[in-house]
Amino acid sequence: MKIALMDSGIGLLPAAAAVRRLRPDADLLLSNDPDGMPWGPRTPEDLTARALTVALAAAEHRPQALIVACNTATVHALPALRAALEPGIPVIGTVPAIKPAAAAGGKVAIWATPATTGSAYQHGLIRDFAGEAEVTEVPCPGLADAVEHADPEAVDTAVATAAALTPPDVRAVVLGCTHYELVEDRILAALAVHDRDGLPPIVFHGSAEAVAAQALRRIGARPAPDADPVGTLSVLLSGRPGALPATALGYVEGRSLAPTAAAL
Repeated sequence: MKIALMDSGIGLLPAAAAVRRLRPDADLLLSNDPDGMPWGPRTPEDLTARALTVALAAAEHRPQALIVACNTATVHALPALRAALEPGIPVIGTVPAIKPAAAAGGKVAIWATPATTGSAYQHGLIRDFAGEAEVTEVPCPGLADAVEHADPEAVDTAVATAAALTPPDVRAVVLGCTHYELVEDRILAALAVHDRDGLPPIVFHGSAEAVAAQALRRIGARPAPDADPVGTLSVLLSGRPGALPATALGYVEGRSLAPTAAAL
């Protein structure tokens, strides 16, 4: 079984690690775009073109599924990716976990890139899935770039800025960018300084686990966390065979995947 994941950079690590936990025997192919990153500032048309190039490079290696492990690419490029690859290769997009976060009611914050915050796309998700929950959209300028470059000082600065915009009594935080799941511990530490006055701990909602599970469902595979032997990890860098970026090793997810790296 081979599952490909795509993103402009290392935001695909949480979903890749989640697939590895569910199916250790899966061969993983990480296809990212160092030549074209970041994708966020690009026009929808330009971003779609970059995403198609990255996806088609992965498709040449015949994966059983392709995970679009990027919220921005899902917003703008998912229809084009599906038109190009399905039905031969199922394409699974990444959507912020607003519905499960809102299910328990109370206040919910959505941390997302400035381009996504306030967008018609995110407003549509809130309208369709937030129910009666009170939702605050929190822009996080610079956070994805700081995570991508594994710059802890820049991460802490961006997280502190976003934390200051987050209501102190939120019950749940939706991580609306795949990069943010790599620094969930730093986000929690920043929000913990709020006086919660007996409120329960904040619950975080990322997308990695749900996306990984959906990929398995699409190919008719069941979770098998004890499966053996462990599959390989291969990397494409803007279509070229390469190695796991050094910055990936700054995160638990990257270090967990590194031992299975293999050349294409």
